Amino acid sequence: MSIVTLDSRFARDLAEMAVPWKAEDVAEPRLLALDDDLAVELGLDPAWLRGPDGVRLLVGGNVPEGAAPVAQAYAGHQFGGFVPRLGDGRALLLGELVDTEQRVRDLHLKGSGRTPFARGGDGLAAVGPMLREYVVSRAMHALHIPTTRALAVVATGRQVRRERLLPGAVLARVASSHLRVGSFQYATVTGDEGLLRRLADHAIARHHPAAAGAERPYLALFEAVVAAQARLIAQWMLAGFVHGVMNTDNMTISGETIDYGPCAFMDAYDPATVYSSIDHGGRYAYGNQPLVAEWNLARLAETLLPLIDDDQDRAVELATAALQSFRRRYDEAWSDGMRTKLGLRDHHPALVEELLTLQQTGRADHTSTYRALATAARGDDAPIRELLPGPLGSAWVARWLALEPDADAMDRVNPLYIPRNHLVEEALSAAVEGDLAPLTRLVDAVSDPYTVRPGLESFTTAAPEEFGGYQTFCGT
Repeated sequence: MSIVTLDSRFARDLAEMAVPWKAEDVAEPRLLALDDDLAVELGLDPAWLRGPDGVRLLVGGNVPEGAAPVAQAYAGHQFGGFVPRLGDGRALLLGELVDTEQRVRDLHLKGSGRTPFARGGDGLAAVGPMLREYVVSRAMHALHIPTTRALAVVATGRQVRRERLLPGAVLARVASSHLRVGSFQYATVTGDEGLLRRLADHAIARHHPAAAGAERPYLALFEAVVAAQARLIAQWMLAGFVHGVMNTDNMTISGETIDYGPCAFMDAYDPATVYSSIDHGGRYAYGNQPLVAEWNLARLAETLLPLIDDDQDRAVELATAALQSFRRRYDEAWSDGMRTKLGLRDHHPALVEELLTLQQTGRADHTSTYRALATAARGDDAPIRELLPGPLGSAWVARWLALEPDADAMDRVNPLYIPRNHLVEEALSAAVEGDLAPLTRLVDAVSDPYTVRPGLESFTTAAPEEFGGYQTFCGT
């Protein structure tokens, strides 16, 4: 009898959006990475997951009795163009489990083979991109940024054809759910208002139960998603995280970060930073992320109009007012975050803007700047003078120090260790060649990002000059 129990509530509640399917067979799966802490949190035994039955579960080949794996349907705006039928082309929802805190969590596979939504794709994934998601989602969780989480990466032993042949892998991912803005767009495209209502009720029950008791539950649902996304995007911006592909099918209803494809953490501070190889126009540049999030939320509002009010004009009025709260909520979260990063008791907007200008002008490393400022607050201004050189930098630091910043408070929110792009590439390149040691060291560093640890100095420094410009790829 299996030690894992997987429910199929999504498939039951929303059968029109769930295609029963199974993962492709993997003859010789080999575990590459496992988050033991997450496994324990889910009520799973890490030792069992490392054994043959557990590893087969992690590639979809040992599905518990009673589970009903499905490929989920959704639509989406991809780089602004609407695609009415996307869905899990290379992924499967194995089912939902209840963790040790009685929270419902999805167990989901990525790279498990073609589904009816594959649209000509091979349905597979390569080791490198799946380990990237493992590393970056581990880091995001440690930074207290809401995120889907990678439970494991398993090598399949088969080759995947991309620009060249690469070793294949399956990612086992955990999320509060995989409901997206694109899920609501798909339900709307069907023209079935009953399906849309059931989807909204499912989302309320799963993520925003307080909305159920509101005078207008579906407006309250939208307001809750707006609030969650405003907090999330502010956290991305504060950490210097660039998602890279903020399509509507990659924006969750829960407020968790999802889909670590062409993502990266910013090196030198610059709002125009783009890492994605396919984002030629900079639509999803670092500085555009709040605007894109607001645009995506407007698309969600459009889908909910029939549920918000029978009078369309009134529905538009109510949804517009709710959407307009995004900027206020985002600005508040961002301002509070910057105040905390700078160790200040009060808000100083002009001081913050001047700092960002200095960082951009001098191409100062985003992450290092704030730890160097904390060092300056303790009396050693040498590191920050290197990052913010010249009289303008010195004058800014002097004005900031006069406000008596709290260095200890700064160290609690400003990380030392992030998945720096050159370190990620080194770790992934080694892993593809069979050496997991650099990946293990990187994961260890980013899993405890705030604590100074001897021997990890190389994880705190910017990329060497020869690393050059950086591009990431979606992995498909």
